[in-house]
Amino acid sequence: MKIKIGQHVISQNHKPFVIAEMSGNHNQSLERALSIVDAAAKSGVQALKLQTYTADTITLDVKDGDFFINDENSLWKGQSLHKLYEQAYTPWEWHAPIMQRANELGMICFSSPFDESAVDFLEELNVPLYKIASFENNHLPLIRKVASTGKPIIISTGMASVAEIHEAVTVAREAGCEDLILLKCTSTYPASPKNSNVLTIPHMRELFDCQVGLSDHTMGLGAAIAAVAHGATVIEKHFTLSRADGGVDSSFSMEPHELDLLVTESERAWQSLGGVVYSSGEGSEEKSKVFRRSLYVSEDMTAGEIFTEKNLRIVRPGNGLPPKYFEQFLGRRIKCDAKKGTPINWQLLGG
Repeated sequence: MKIKIGQHVISQNHKPFVIAEMSGNHNQSLERALSIVDAAAKSGVQALKLQTYTADTITLDVKDGDFFINDENSLWKGQSLHKLYEQAYTPWEWHAPIMQRANELGMICFSSPFDESAVDFLEELNVPLYKIASFENNHLPLIRKVASTGKPIIISTGMASVAEIHEAVTVAREAGCEDLILLKCTSTYPASPKNSNVLTIPHMRELFDCQVGLSDHTMGLGAAIAAVAHGATVIEKHFTLSRADGGVDSSFSMEPHELDLLVTESERAWQSLGGVVYSSGEGSEEKSKVFRRSLYVSEDMTAGEIFTEKNLRIVRPGNGLPPKYFEQFLGRRIKCDAKKGTPINWQLLGG
């Protein structure tokens, strides 16, 4: 079960596929957007992700009631949805230069479409895959439209029940999606490690028979590394040049030095998984065996002398017999003369 996208392979036999999510962190500056692309490429991520919508394709221009954010805990309290999305959206005419820059720097660039017109637009740009955002995972007509392209699909599962995930997966597969990736996601901003529940990842992989990763809104690396340890093959993180610069998603986005660490440490976490191995089964520990303890003559001895706790010691290095034979030598005689520092072997044992 693996998915190939360009030169990259997504599977448990390959290092994690790390996605830097630009979101609205460009702060409506194409120059800043291109700088984000450059910084993401420098960090070593495999992919950069955009979001494709306009305020009018995602909501209604209504400034009160259901369309106004009153939640005291929301990062975006006091704004209408339409106003928020006007600030956050990536102008569609920027997509081509951003994607071109990303491709020139060796990254895959793709997007989350938020309506069917965005899919048509992204098809014109020949994106290599699509992402369905958590807030759209119940938008089955959109999933059906994306799946009909035949390209790989990533679906974030924030807020979705098992039944809703099953429904989205079924629609995607029936509409032509053969390469599917689900992302465990907690749709709070920022999310807490305590509600990340990365143990869901192996269960989700077994349940839906597909690659599974983590769309991570927590601060730091811990949740992402834990996810890799539990089989996540994709890690997605929001990315900005500096949280201090502000922006709609900046407060829970990674900065360049943090993204560098994520790429490095997620690969190390994946490398450390290995297989079920005990002792030095792969040979890597063979040279260290010399520093284990073993039996040595600890005082000069003459032939016929009795082994005692004074002239027989359990010490390093490990060239003598193992310590488990210590008692078998005590009270018995040495067969020949032996100097202090002689490793014990069975040929030294007399009567």
